[in-house]
Amino acid sequence: MNTVLAKESTYDISPAHLKEGSIFGALSEASILYLLEHGELHEVAKGEEIFSYGCKGESFHAVLHGVLDFYKQHGKKKRKTRTIRFGEAIGFVSMIALHKRVGSVCAVEDSLLLEISSHLFSDFHDQYPFDFGILLMNLSRDMARTIRVLSNALVENDDVVSKD
Repeated sequence: MNTVLAKESTYDISPAHLKEGSIFGALSEASILYLLEHGELHEVAKGEEIFSYGCKGESFHAVLHGVLDFYKQHGKKKRKTRTIRFGEAIGFVSMIALHKRVGSVCAVEDSLLLEISSHLFSDFHDQYPFDFGILLMNLSRDMARTIRVLSNALVENDDVVSKD
């Protein structure tokens, strides 16, 4: 993982482009620039691990370019449960819940990520309270979509049929 400055990025990370992603939608240009300036931008190579099972969840990552896969771990079992694309985030749940990572994330292709620490998240609330509310709504919507997909997969893979 290589940390870069926003002005050094070869990808389009303009606020206008980032607003097309689900977590940045409806945020003000100034608030997006604040996150880019104060967060950490990471270039990640295909196959590289972003975070691993059991490490501290003190931040989350927004995908600005590329694709990631998340592998949920429970005990000794591990399974890919989702793919994270442009404008989506990963790691938010463990940061908010104050628990360790419950899985690992690997880059499917060369990617650019914005890491938002819990400290930056708190500072963002103080500096841009209206945009913070929108960001929380956007992150909550993405979590709800993920829960729906995972719960549908549980029902589809369940061998027990309920007779109601």
